[in-house]
Amino acid sequence: MDDYNKPRTLRSTGPFWFAAVLVLSALCIFASVPRAEAQGNEQNSKRYTSVIQNIFDFIQKRYVEEVDPRVLYEGAMTGMLNALGDPYSGFLPESEMTDLNNTTQGNFGGVGLYITKPVAARPDGRPLYVEVAAPMEDTPGWRAGINPGDLIVEINDEATDALSMEEVLKRLRGTPGVDVRLLIRRGEKLEFPVILTRAIIEVPTVKHEMIGDIGYLKLLTFTPMSVDRTREALEEFKEKNYTSFILDLRNNYGGLLNSAVGVCDLFLEDGVVVSTKSRIASENAVFTARRGTAVPPNIPIVVLINRGSASAAEIVAGALKDRGRAFLVGEKSYGKGSVQQVYPLEKSGFRITIARYYTPSDVNIDKIGIPPDKEVLFPEFSNEEAEKLNTLIAANRIPAFVEANPHAADDTVAAFARELNGEYGINLSLLRRLIRNEQNRTAIAPVYDLEYDVQLQEAVNILRAGNYGRLMQTTKTLRELQNEAVLEDDTALAS
Repeated sequence: MDDYNKPRTLRSTGPFWFAAVLVLSALCIFASVPRAEAQGNEQNSKRYTSVIQNIFDFIQKRYVEEVDPRVLYEGAMTGMLNALGDPYSGFLPESEMTDLNNTTQGNFGGVGLYITKPVAARPDGRPLYVEVAAPMEDTPGWRAGINPGDLIVEINDEATDALSMEEVLKRLRGTPGVDVRLLIRRGEKLEFPVILTRAIIEVPTVKHEMIGDIGYLKLLTFTPMSVDRTREALEEFKEKNYTSFILDLRNNYGGLLNSAVGVCDLFLEDGVVVSTKSRIASENAVFTARRGTAVPPNIPIVVLINRGSASAAEIVAGALKDRGRAFLVGEKSYGKGSVQQVYPLEKSGFRITIARYYTPSDVNIDKIGIPPDKEVLFPEFSNEEAEKLNTLIAANRIPAFVEANPHAADDTVAAFARELNGEYGINLSLLRRLIRNEQNRTAIAPVYDLEYDVQLQEAVNILRAGNYGRLMQTTKTLRELQNEAVLEDDTALAS
């Protein structure tokens, strides 16, 4: 048993008592500050700063072993920023700042997953596993079929609930060509292993292609190049005489605020795009679109969103919805309505929330998300289906089939899906989608998959049905939806 767990009886004489008095006296000085009567924030800030410095010095001089000052510094910084209770604010040690710089430059060795990790206990009491916010297109994580909301339970047989975000990133990123073993949990029942081989990850910006006479653009993230690449795609669509447009923001985790505003400027004529509000006067701003658009106002627009659409993606979706310029299809978005700034501290740094953003109808969607005008969900697994899928995954039937038949024709795939359906009783359409996902792991994925993407199917149907104008007349701004929700809550309370 450690000594600090044992009760002690102090004697009134001797060197031990003298040392204890010194220590207790020092601690009393430290502890007296919070009990002092408040004399204004500025004075309290000075007091607490002095206390922190005193404790730092005290540990350096009195702790039983010599301590690296950097360890104390990073611990204090981590604790201060975590105390904000804001998952988007935090200390960035040297390794994380390096990763951030690599990501900004567009090249790093990794598996291509955007992840989050709670810093405090979950309300439901579940372990603090790493959660996938979104996979990056055409990366090892995406090709393995990892989805937003999946939990990474283990990395190389090590449970992630006990790892810090820095430790998680160290294990996921690194030398290209090295395998990383993950244990993925999806929902309540489905759990399966995945082996990802690190690759050079080049942060993608956009993908685009025509779907008949419809221009389809998937905006993957908001970088300094997003506006230019989007404009180039729109010019190509114009040359091909596009009559309508689909902007796919699904699994777009966000990025640069200015890029989001610039993309909106391609679709909106004048007016507010987004505003930021902060207690810092210089961070209060209203961003507006310029005169003229790259997309004519007579071109119908459908925007696809899901729970992986966050931050800058929500700025674009919210602006186009509030301004009546697009019809939203898919799932409710993630709900990140805050703006962060990264500040360097020599080789380390920190990120901190400096403002919240508001859509043109003056709504902040933080922790709420943006609802689609037409909800379209992918089929979810029942517990029974999840157990059957676990059995199928454990048997490795689909990867073995794809490896043996790398260029399988559609009829061959359909026949194999029917075979699995007979053996496992799993939905035939789901089986074909799983086979397609496995095929995409070993080849450049198509820009879109109209056969299995039910949300994209609905977007195309809306644009081709000829009732886009009538649908747009039924849409509501986020302010109107929020007011209706408040009214419903008040009515429920009154009853």
